[in-house]
Amino acid sequence: MINYTIGLIDKKIAKELIIANHYSHKWTSCRYALGLFDEGNLIGVAVYGFPVGRQTVKSITPDLNNDDVLELTRLWLVDEAPKNSESFFIGKTFDWLRKNTSIKVLISYSDPMQDHLGIIYQATNWLYQGNNTMLIKGYLHKIFGELMHPRSVVALYGSIQQDHLKAIDPSYERIEMKKKHRYLYVLHNKHRKSIISKLKHPILSYPKNNLNCDWGKNNPIEK
Repeated sequence: MINYTIGLIDKKIAKELIIANHYSHKWTSCRYALGLFDEGNLIGVAVYGFPVGRQTVKSITPDLNNDDVLELTRLWLVDEAPKNSESFFIGKTFDWLRKNTSIKVLISYSDPMQDHLGIIYQATNWLYQGNNTMLIKGYLHKIFGELMHPRSVVALYGSIQQDHLKAIDPSYERIEMKKKHRYLYVLHNKHRKSIISKLKHPILSYPKNNLNCDWGKNNPIEK
């Protein structure tokens, strides 16, 4: 990884690579698209965007403003990248954000419906806040065989009402989403103590599995 470098890349290029190669095959919120280069060849993309939920920032701590927080919304590397390339890449994006932005906190989620625990966040020392930070149960919508997020459904079909969607596709299904794991990273040591002391949700031990991600099952609160 000696020859690896990172830098801003065009959002259109990032979008093409994410849609083609990321497991979601979907684009998302993007403020900064950072590329990982191996001797000039683009081999990875990290996308940071402003958190989508209006209350997300204040759910971290009331002292943070919307322009203090970014969400790591997508991460992709070529399959041939050596072991630990993801950790290296994420660490370098931290350095870039410290030097080029005023961002204080990063947030990201791992999706148990993809059997993800957030191992990369654990390897790069993010803070874990469990999977009880979202209070409202969410659903995916399966329309014409495609699983879709509610925002995408509203954009395409105008509503997420089940009767409306069943009229469009008689085979329509509504699928309960599992509770996602939430991770935080404080970018600057000078802010770390103050931010951690005011967190709305406790810092927990890293999860070992996804057995408690169904609604009605809670994480034990561990300091």
